[in-house]
Amino acid sequence: MAETVSASIMKPDLFKFSMRNLKLKTKQQELLTRFAILLFVYVLAFVVRLFSVLRYESMIHEFDPYFNYRTTVYLTENGFYDFWNWFDFESWYPLGRIIGGTLYPGLMVTAASIYRLLRFLSFAVHIREVCVLTAPFFASNTTLVAYFFGKELWDSGAGLVAAALIAICPGYISRSVAGSYDNEGVAIFALLLTFFLFVKAVNTGSLAWSLASAFAYFYMVSAWGGYIFIINLIPLYVLVLLITGRYSMRLYIAYNSMYILGMLLAMQIRFVGFQHVQSGEHMAAMGVFFLMQVFYFVDWIKYLLNDTKLFQAFLRVTVTCAVAVGGLALGVGMASGYISPWTGRFYSLLDPTYAKDHIPIIASVSEHQPTAWSSFMFDYHILLILFPAGLYYCFKRLSDATIFIVLYGLTSLYFAGVMVRLILVATPAVCLISAIAVSASLKNLTTLGLLDSSLPFQRDGAIALLMAAFFLLSRYVIHCTWVTSEAYSSPSIVLAARGAHGGRVIFDDYREAYFWLRENTPPDAKVMSWWDYGYQITAMGNRTVIVDNNTWNNTHIATVGRAMSSYEHEAYEIMQSLDVDYVLVVFGGVTGYSSDDINKFLWMVRIGGGVFPVIKESDYLVNGEYRVDKGAAPKMLNCLMYKLCYYRFGELHTEYGRPSGWDRARGVEIGNKDVKLEYLEEAYTTSNWIIRIYKVKPPSNSHRISV
Repeated sequence: MAETVSASIMKPDLFKFSMRNLKLKTKQQELLTRFAILLFVYVLAFVVRLFSVLRYESMIHEFDPYFNYRTTVYLTENGFYDFWNWFDFESWYPLGRIIGGTLYPGLMVTAASIYRLLRFLSFAVHIREVCVLTAPFFASNTTLVAYFFGKELWDSGAGLVAAALIAICPGYISRSVAGSYDNEGVAIFALLLTFFLFVKAVNTGSLAWSLASAFAYFYMVSAWGGYIFIINLIPLYVLVLLITGRYSMRLYIAYNSMYILGMLLAMQIRFVGFQHVQSGEHMAAMGVFFLMQVFYFVDWIKYLLNDTKLFQAFLRVTVTCAVAVGGLALGVGMASGYISPWTGRFYSLLDPTYAKDHIPIIASVSEHQPTAWSSFMFDYHILLILFPAGLYYCFKRLSDATIFIVLYGLTSLYFAGVMVRLILVATPAVCLISAIAVSASLKNLTTLGLLDSSLPFQRDGAIALLMAAFFLLSRYVIHCTWVTSEAYSSPSIVLAARGAHGGRVIFDDYREAYFWLRENTPPDAKVMSWWDYGYQITAMGNRTVIVDNNTWNNTHIATVGRAMSSYEHEAYEIMQSLDVDYVLVVFGGVTGYSSDDINKFLWMVRIGGGVFPVIKESDYLVNGEYRVDKGAAPKMLNCLMYKLCYYRFGELHTEYGRPSGWDRARGVEIGNKDVKLEYLEEAYTTSNWIIRIYKVKPPSNSHRISV
């Protein structure tokens, strides 16, 4: 009997114990599932960016990454001290360039650190492979940050969806494929990490999270000039919280700690220096910092005073004095020149037409053009539909965190519309807000479709919507994979096209030309080209260039533009003054390559004419039309660029049934087929005529005597 009683007493305890075990196992299963999904997304983000390596080979893409690669090699071979104090004689001849004071070193230091770590672990890798795979590696790390950020904003489901969306989103992949060794490859990771840590600090009021966000901001400053977006968005967010009555000690600790430490750390970057206290682009952050002190002081006085009327009077006086002192300080600082005005690049973000009217060198870059609607659809696909839905859910459950993501999403989308390059900055916000929409909608539909059986019609409708949602998400995956494979995995240095029989044809003229330069010209030869190719010539051809992609000296670039748009004898005098030995031009008339120097020529004219009024754009146009055929302007048909591109081209048949001298890139027969060169001679033309190199003849004795 006693045994029966004791057994009956023990049964509930055993039942409770087994239920606890079952609940623990369920949580473990959920955690394991979440970890497995996150691991799959992490690997997917890395693998999907390897199309270019598998299809071509392991190589650096585009133009700017070659400078980054060259400086990283120098860093690994010579050490940080020599790198930081390196004066480069091979660029911007005869001016040169102070490397340590004119770049953001974060990318180079990151790649060099990874390389040394791998070598320490006995992995025999070349620095080039590290540079090629740095962007995919940090893209994978970005998915982890997106998960934790989404979890902080909404829930773990939104975090997983955000990680999955950003892993394959074309708007991010465009700058993070293998070989895209550019600053943005690590900067987007740093940007999202800074935002996540700051929002975490605001939510918790933790000093540790605030300091962590400051260090993340320092890494962002060291990596990319886009840190300006952070140092203006965070103050805007804090200002909105203050205006909406959401001031708290959590916000005070988070912003003050992040701003002070972040500013001090950022000053250690030579290229940034004291801009945080001297540049107009950073004054918003400083103004909000002082406003926070006013709020703290007013809050303290409110605690001390019991009289409401007295406090209201004190508040009016304090706010008036604070605004007056702040305005006076700003005015004096700008009038005295201590605070520098906004730069032209900053104005061009606020006004899309500013660069075209005032800074043609910025407007000449294709990625600085305003964004077309088709580009948004191409890079975001269904996220354009999910983004407004996510905004709805954020406003429905408004908090300090969701206010931040709404501000981030709206401001970044505006800037993405102004400049196509900034789609990259908006992508994390679009993915996070879209993830909130997907997570909340799926949760609501699942509840209606699977758990609520009281209304069959409503249940069937929910199931149908669930199936439609999964279909759209599957189409998103297919679209992203196709875009990554076809549009964003082709290195610009190696061109590909389809032959007459459908097979792929490779044009490797760039590397062919740079190899010829390196092997067949004197080591101290100076090469003049348009600035687009400067970094590649220096890195791959190992020759000194007159201008390159840094574009820090507009007058020097305008001088090259003037030479290219002048008659040959006038250009020769300019080239002699610059000690030019070789001239390199890019020509697509044979292959149909449209990104050649003839199509860029009007920008050379505009940039040259902006400094030298003797160059007038109207001299190269006929009734406002840019032409290269028989109806072209006389100065166009006889300028240096035209001669160098079309020399001997008039003898060539490029298409069956077309006359000789048929330009396939522009679809016309050229106007001047009998090009004669007096001061230059052809040195080398690549197998597909894409790169043409000319040697500048030395001045004759008679010319020297006459001078």
